[in-house]
Amino acid sequence: MRLLRLAKIASVGLRFGLDRMILDADTSGRLARVWNIVFFWRTFSEPRGVRLRRALESLGPIFVKFGQMLSTRRDLLPPDLADELALLQDRVPPFPTAQALALLEDFYGKPVDAVFNNFERTPVASASVAQVHFAELPDGTEVAVKVLRPGIERVIEHDLALLEVAAILLEKIWPEGRRLKPREVVAEFSKYLHDELDLMREASNCSQLRRNFTDSKLLIVPEVYWDWCGSKVMVMERMYGVPISQTAVLRAQGTDLAALSRAGVEIFFTQVFRDGFFHADMHPGNIFVHGDGRYIALDFGIMGTLNEVDKNYLAQNFLAFFKRDYNRVAMAHIEAGWVPAHTRVDEFEAAIRTVCEPIFDRPLKEISFGKTLLRLFQTARRFEMEVQPQLVLLQKTLLNIEGLGRQLDPDLDLWKTAKPFLERWMDERMGWRALVRGLKEEAPNWAGTMPQLPRLMHQALVETTHHRAEQKDRLAELAAAQRRQGWMLVVVGLLAAGLLALEVQRYLG
Repeated sequence: MRLLRLAKIASVGLRFGLDRMILDADTSGRLARVWNIVFFWRTFSEPRGVRLRRALESLGPIFVKFGQMLSTRRDLLPPDLADELALLQDRVPPFPTAQALALLEDFYGKPVDAVFNNFERTPVASASVAQVHFAELPDGTEVAVKVLRPGIERVIEHDLALLEVAAILLEKIWPEGRRLKPREVVAEFSKYLHDELDLMREASNCSQLRRNFTDSKLLIVPEVYWDWCGSKVMVMERMYGVPISQTAVLRAQGTDLAALSRAGVEIFFTQVFRDGFFHADMHPGNIFVHGDGRYIALDFGIMGTLNEVDKNYLAQNFLAFFKRDYNRVAMAHIEAGWVPAHTRVDEFEAAIRTVCEPIFDRPLKEISFGKTLLRLFQTARRFEMEVQPQLVLLQKTLLNIEGLGRQLDPDLDLWKTAKPFLERWMDERMGWRALVRGLKEEAPNWAGTMPQLPRLMHQALVETTHHRAEQKDRLAELAAAQRRQGWMLVVVGLLAAGLLALEVQRYLG
């Protein structure tokens, strides 16, 4: 089975000329000339990026998802390949409803119609990992039931194994292969893919994001119904809205697209800097708009997280960037250890200024984050900067935000929209508000500790007294021991002198 799959991958690669990408890296051209003699009938009119995208589409949904993830690694790929892979759409035909019903019956231990009042047999959405059916709970609540694609675990493990083999071969055969770190990329893809296979994990992600945006005027997150959830089944609140890509419909219902685009920026920065927990798959298919103008988030299989160090680093960089303080941006990288300590700050600062200065004071329609990120990554490589794994998903999300912003309001000024939010966040983190918040957070602990303070102080004093007494006793013992050792040395010295005198007397006599 694996050999057949490998043979198919090889045939697809030859059909779309993927071998040419490796041969083109041979500067001598000898291997290419021999290869062209063997495959003399092949001609390719399409660019290599298009051929790579079509090859991945032919190989199936797992390879499509791999191409999608790879498109975010602009630090590794040439721009023409990254741009083309970003066009991949994960459109997968639904699996038979009978299989979904069988999986649900096995999970619940009874027929689907005994679990739900109504279960729509026709799926409303289908992707590489799962598909969604609308249903109704016994109490009449309308829900969306997400069902894992049957046998997907075996397919994924099989294709991942082949990707790992391909990554190893790429490193050995292609001179540029090692720099592209294909094995690390495959390992990263494997992690995200396995996370998506556990729908309980996705349900918990959804629940956390909903809690973070409770009573929000910007974002709606569906409720999870835990009693009906499992590792292969997720049941959540059914959401009604218009896909964000349908701008004509949004305008017709009176939605303010400019306000919607500004809200999208605020939602993104809130998730990243306030919560350190953000939706990392914000393509148009996963975002709807409610009738009241709020966003609706769907599909929580891929979420990003940032720790406090990452958030502070990013906030300082964004603020310095918005203020055009490139020296501070350079220093933040060095202080974080992301570029070597021996890096010349003035040279790094000049390189960052060269990339960033041209995009200021321009509306979003005249800016390409993709190209800017590419130039930043090229600059980073020049200064030996390692791309941080925890920021790869953030980069992907930024590119999605760019696409949504262009679609909703090309005249959006991203800098003016984001800067006040970041300044407020930094003030809350480091200013007097941070002190007040810290006092409030610690107040419950103080309330429990303060009544115990007299006893704890008495205990500390007693322990200190005992400690000092013990130290005094130990010092006295040490002094006595030293005195004993001193007398012993005197006695030994006298004996040695006496013996020496006897020997001298015997020698003279």
